[in-house]
Amino acid sequence: MKLTFTGIDNIPMVEPGDDLAGQIVTGLAAMGETLQDNDVLVIAQKIISKAEGRYLDLRTVEPSDEAIRLGAEVDKDPRKVQAILDESNEVVRKRPGVLIVEQKQGFVQANAGIDQSNIPAGDGGPDDLCLLLPVDADASAEQLREALYERAGARVGVIINDSLGRAWRTGTLGLAIGVAGFTALEDHIGGNDIYGRELLVTQVAAADEMSAGASLVMGQTTEKTPVVLVRGYQPREPDDPAQRGVKPLIRPKEMDMFR
Repeated sequence: MKLTFTGIDNIPMVEPGDDLAGQIVTGLAAMGETLQDNDVLVIAQKIISKAEGRYLDLRTVEPSDEAIRLGAEVDKDPRKVQAILDESNEVVRKRPGVLIVEQKQGFVQANAGIDQSNIPAGDGGPDDLCLLLPVDADASAEQLREALYERAGARVGVIINDSLGRAWRTGTLGLAIGVAGFTALEDHIGGNDIYGRELLVTQVAAADEMSAGASLVMGQTTEKTPVVLVRGYQPREPDDPAQRGVKPLIRPKEMDMFR
């Protein structure tokens, strides 16, 4: 099996309302490349959020008493704490400098994915503008997938990835927060290993593995490569609607030993 990860050049700085599908197809054409059926595109969350206009000006945020109290406890701007609470289901862990929450889509992560890096400064200065995650990253991935089919005539998989930390390891890792067009979690339970033993727990987070590989190509600082083409993987669409999207990758709370 040959699997390749190729960063797509010439993606411009994304603005609200931009046609991402057109930018991707144009970027590929400039490289002498076109989309093929079964390709997978890994897209940085940040450009999805930018195209969807998910900016928040903290000057418009009125912190609640809870946000003010929590902000003092973790040493964060209470306006940003309020934004985090508004984007979250619950606070999972906290200490000075760190606020871990369950984001509304179920991801356990720092600050509900709210970010201030690699975005323009707001009118009030560099600390006033934030970028939120997409409202529904699976829906965003599906919409982009359909737009790419209209543009290029190819049925591809789409992953929206973000940098998340892990409870048991140091450092962030590119992980999928939105998936369309293939099974994010490959379930091999009931199959056999090379010696014929039955597999009892083996499930492969295929979307996360591709996200992690693509993140190495994207970089995390000034590389400006927000789209990566993965070729050689054979995506399979799940028959069961409940297995579509990113939800199969999210461990149920009652099974999460770190909560």
